[in-house]
Amino acid sequence: MFTGILSIMIETGILGLIVLALAIVFGAFIILRSLKNFLVNAVVGLAILFLANAIAGLGIGYSLLVILICAIGGALGAILIILLHFTGIVI
Repeated sequence: MFTGILSIMIETGILGLIVLALAIVFGAFIILRSLKNFLVNAVVGLAILFLANAIAGLGIGYSLLVILICAIGGALGAILIILLHFTGIVI
């Protein structure tokens, strides 16, 4: 009598662990995919800022705040930094 209930409890526990493992794998996939997008965005933003400095000779300094804005904002962040530099606002 108890072996049937115990067997059901063990099967339910194993099924729960399988569902938990699948949820962890799916969550890791979502995090890595968004991390990849963030890294591509950051590289593009920093490349735009570097090329603008190298080609146009803007003289924008690479402070921590400028790098963070370009890394988080990507191309739009780099354009924002360039526009702020043209208006005379130094970050």
